[in-house]
Amino acid sequence: MASIVARALVTVDAEKASKQDLELLKKLVMEFKDELDALGVKVDKIDKRVAVLEDRLGGWKLSGQFWFDANFAGGDQDYSSYTSNGLDTDFEKDRFRLTLTKQISETTSFYAQFRAGSEASGGKSGYGDVDGFNIRQVYVDTVLPYGVGYRVGRFFLDFEGDHGLYVDNDAIFGDYRVDGFQFTKNWGAFAAKAVVGRNTFSGAYNPTKIDDTSYMHYALDLTWQPNEKFFIGANGVWVKEDGDLAALEDTDYNTYSIYASYNFTPAIALQGTYYFQDLDKGVLAENGSTGTEDSPKAWRATLDVRQEALKFTGLRFEYQQQDNNFNGVRDPYSFGVDSANAASISQNMPWNDGTSKLFFIYADQKWNDKWSSYLRYQQADFDTEGLDDAKGYGVGVTYQYTPAVAFRLAYDQVDYGDGIAQEYNGKDHVFQFRTAINF
Repeated sequence: MASIVARALVTVDAEKASKQDLELLKKLVMEFKDELDALGVKVDKIDKRVAVLEDRLGGWKLSGQFWFDANFAGGDQDYSSYTSNGLDTDFEKDRFRLTLTKQISETTSFYAQFRAGSEASGGKSGYGDVDGFNIRQVYVDTVLPYGVGYRVGRFFLDFEGDHGLYVDNDAIFGDYRVDGFQFTKNWGAFAAKAVVGRNTFSGAYNPTKIDDTSYMHYALDLTWQPNEKFFIGANGVWVKEDGDLAALEDTDYNTYSIYASYNFTPAIALQGTYYFQDLDKGVLAENGSTGTEDSPKAWRATLDVRQEALKFTGLRFEYQQQDNNFNGVRDPYSFGVDSANAASISQNMPWNDGTSKLFFIYADQKWNDKWSSYLRYQQADFDTEGLDDAKGYGVGVTYQYTPAVAFRLAYDQVDYGDGIAQEYNGKDHVFQFRTAINF
């Protein structure tokens, strides 16, 4: 009988097993514990198996995150680049996310995340506006024949993030949502991911954002990882306009990249990403470019040293260079979640045939289970007459009051310089007190 119980626990069909079935199995495990031990069956593993099955079939799960920020800003700008209202004092619900999940079966799951606060609509909903509540992601994952992973719904197209090639909001390209389909497949050390999507702006980088539903997005990512220390890969994203708007004619573009990462030790990694694009002439015009370069490039090299290696701190060094006509994320190393509003050394980055060079250092320290801190420094050289170099730095300390509640006090400053051709001049700074709650 103990053998039958053991086999039942291994082969039980999670799609058909009811809560009553699981309870019966748990009772049988308890009743035949001694016999199972005598057979050499690890009862603790069986208990875990039952717990996993019960958890997956237990229904809906709701979790969330809430950030409340008190910002006290100042500086030389008429309107602060650190706050949603542009004023020197700003209390806002920076982030409010609700995540709803359900494990439908062993191979099928549902995920949805809703968001509100200043991150939901360009910094305009930090005060509770209902129109700032939106669906951040909603999708279903399942498995098709031949082990092909299938995702359908709204999800992020973010290959850099998938491979851990950036932190915070610092992707060179990507990190935007599409509505569509995703297919994944692994062959040992090789992995492939393909995406077909739309209903997002063509990268969300054009400030006019004339239309966000007129582009198809086709993407393919290929990765080879022969061992735990090293991986290399390549991907392409093809953005094609398929509407009838005259303003968007000749605005297709293709983005290609290669990337690699090597771990010298589990705590020290060297990473690199190289991009090149093929832009239609309309993309330059739509972005208000004063240049003609339609094949821009961008690349970044990163040395990431975790605290386990240095003991007293973690260190991350990044050097990034991108042509100013590169159609990608243009606010790296910004302070804040709301990229449309956050202060960034790249606020004055032009659209021309020049090249911008950016340097970033991030140091983070975990002192114990309660206290942690960080230091950051960044600078930018726009290689454009009339535009000064920009630089900034920040420091913050976090106290984890309970596993669910944390308090962070941070200071950040950006110095835009005083060039005659730039929109932002002088210095801006902010003191921020954040209450962060996870539930």
